Amino acid sequence: MWKEEKIKAFRRTLLDWYDANKRDLPWRKDRDPYHVLVSELMLQQTQVQTVIPYYQRFIAQFPTVAALAAAPEAKVMKAWEGLGYYSRARNLQKAAKQLMVEHGGQWPHTATALQELAGIGPYTAGAIASIAFDQVEPAIDGNAFRVFARLFCVPDDIAQPKTRAVFDQLIRQVIDPKRPGDFNQAIMDLGSSYMAAKDPDPAHSPVAEFDESWQTGRVMDFPVKTKKKRPRPVLYYALAVHSPKGYLFVQRPSSGMLANLWMFPLVAREELEPDNLAAATVVFAARAGHQVAFADPELPVVKHTFTHQQWQLTLLTAECPAFALDYLPGRWVPVADLATIAIPTVQKKLLQGVQE
Repeated sequence: MWKEEKIKAFRRTLLDWYDANKRDLPWRKDRDPYHVLVSELMLQQTQVQTVIPYYQRFIAQFPTVAALAAAPEAKVMKAWEGLGYYSRARNLQKAAKQLMVEHGGQWPHTATALQELAGIGPYTAGAIASIAFDQVEPAIDGNAFRVFARLFCVPDDIAQPKTRAVFDQLIRQVIDPKRPGDFNQAIMDLGSSYMAAKDPDPAHSPVAEFDESWQTGRVMDFPVKTKKKRPRPVLYYALAVHSPKGYLFVQRPSSGMLANLWMFPLVAREELEPDNLAAATVVFAARAGHQVAFADPELPVVKHTFTHQQWQLTLLTAECPAFALDYLPGRWVPVADLATIAIPTVQKKLLQGVQE
């Protein structure tokens, strides 16, 4: 660990650089904990430039915690459409409702108390507590792991959950007690620029003199991280059933992937034995209480990758009269109304495949 004099020099160097060069981001215009929460949840698994317009539209629609808590879930999901990882949006609204019902609209100030809200883990709690309430709390995300792993040449594998405690202890010794929020945001900016995962520029980094990995020529050795398994392929037929009333959409289950969102009916390929159109017709008839004839699949396979799965969807199309949806949690959606329902990105790909 560095001596106190070096720690103070690092804080001063980092924050001077941040004051002169910090990114102009809409959620940094104030220290409203609601703005911090929305931005941090949106930024999970999503790049900053992608998030900015979503954040601006979301705050315009739901300007306060109270407004978000009172909004229909379908409206919230529509506002989130395209960002993916939709559980983030559900947790965001759950947290808003908790704040209104359990806390009278008042925010907890400590990281420990903030983690009692839905969807808020150690990183998000640390970000809110430090930025909004000046609590001396680390905000340990991928940027923080990378920056401090390189500064100190930390050999611990960041893919292991226990490693967070190592970094937490380390960062608590370095974080600026007077400006903890700015310190954490400076680390975020540093980790996305000079100390980025790809094509870093350690030679020109404002903290190059403190960077042990740069001094020893081992920048790309850190952070230590075991590789993730490749997403496993999952094969489906996607059934594009069209009638004069529109396309048939079904609502996905209330738990699991893409919960409560609307899609074409999906049939797992392993359910079709033998693997042919007749089998698809039988499976669909059993679910819908109505039989339709699917056309030969001439459309390209649509692929969409999630964290642990890659869906590979073969489109089957059918034209038929509208029939009653007594057995399916479904609805007929005219093409003109598609913009009014929350559909995931993979469904947008399916629609594009059909329309093309």
